Amino acid sequence: MVANTKFYTEKLIKRGSKRKINIKEKIVYYWIYLVATLTILALLSIIGYVLINGAKHVNLDFFIQEPKSMGRKGGIFSIIVGTIYLTLVSIAIATPIGVSAAIYLTEYAKENKFIKIIRFGTETLAGIPSIIFGLFGFVFFVIFLGFRWSILSGGLTLALMILPTLIRATEEAIKTVPKSYREGSLALGATKWQTIVKVVLPSSIPGILTGLILGVGRAIGETAAVMLTAGSSLGVPESIMDPARTMSVHLYLLASEGLSQEKTFATASVLIILVLFINFLANMVGNRYMKNTKASA
Repeated sequence: MVANTKFYTEKLIKRGSKRKINIKEKIVYYWIYLVATLTILALLSIIGYVLINGAKHVNLDFFIQEPKSMGRKGGIFSIIVGTIYLTLVSIAIATPIGVSAAIYLTEYAKENKFIKIIRFGTETLAGIPSIIFGLFGFVFFVIFLGFRWSILSGGLTLALMILPTLIRATEEAIKTVPKSYREGSLALGATKWQTIVKVVLPSSIPGILTGLILGVGRAIGETAAVMLTAGSSLGVPESIMDPARTMSVHLYLLASEGLSQEKTFATASVLIILVLFINFLANMVGNRYMKNTKASA
């Protein structure tokens, strides 16, 4: 009798615990659902507000004409060219350095004080305000090295800014590659470097692309550091030693100086569409690459 009472008591306690757990799970689920919904609504509200006010002023002339009267009239042709140049230069400099650093940290380096210092430096670099990068770029690249206000100075500064993101994203991507891949490649007679190049890096492409997307997004959206290093010239840059104005700088100057509300919203619309397009393209390339990799495996 006593044993039966104890058995039923434990059963009731277990049922009560399960109910409590289920209630907690439901609360957490609805909380996450609510936060995710609010986040999406906030994003759609911002994008919708900018596009509603700016899309009606965007036409073919806006893309092919150069800005006039400090941006009050004309289009943004030279601004688009400057943005593309600066982004390409920064990515071209940061990608090989960032990927190489991540390979060293994950595949070759052993945990010691030196590596801890490098990781601490990388994390610290990611948290430094962009204006500090801009001041450093202005003093070092523009004045000390004599690169002047140019795409090269701006690209080097932006490369320093996006390096931490690229290194961390590539590191995490390389760590997700199963050890069995490396062991299989080494067992077939490949060297460690061949294994990294032929097996590890191809499997890490989606993660590396994610880091690049974040880097491109930061390069396109940066303002203070670009103004101090690349300048704000409205002309079309003909080489990487020429100054340039990016869309974010153009947008900032239009808005802060009150030059033209129509051009401000139109430039913001193009900037948002460009960022969305880059994200969509990178995700599509990454997904297609993963499908092809799985199909050929």
